[in-house]
Amino acid sequence: MNQLIARKPSKNLNPDCADLMTMGERELSAFFTVVTQLFGSKQAERSAEDWLEEMSATDGLPTSTREWQAITARVATQLAIQMNGSSRSTESVISGKRTCVFSVQAAQAS
Repeated sequence: MNQLIARKPSKNLNPDCADLMTMGERELSAFFTVVTQLFGSKQAERSAEDWLEEMSATDGLPTSTREWQAITARVATQLAIQMNGSSRSTESVISGKRTCVFSVQAAQAS
């Protein structure tokens, strides 16, 4: 089978629970891998727990990749604050939510 066709996203506008869980698993796996590479496995485990807590706090399962990525962004914000300290991070307000913008290079230098 052509791999391009096999990896094509579903055109179903109402993904079923299995599709939603697959999206979540991929998002968490990608986040875990990056945190492991940048900060080590112990921090990745803590961040994965934070990610799962953040996901549990949402109202129902996220229904799009964008919603799953929003969970990752919120947890990455928490991680950036922990790793860089609030004095080294830049805070901004986006859509009424407090976020932290940080440089990956600064995180790698720590």
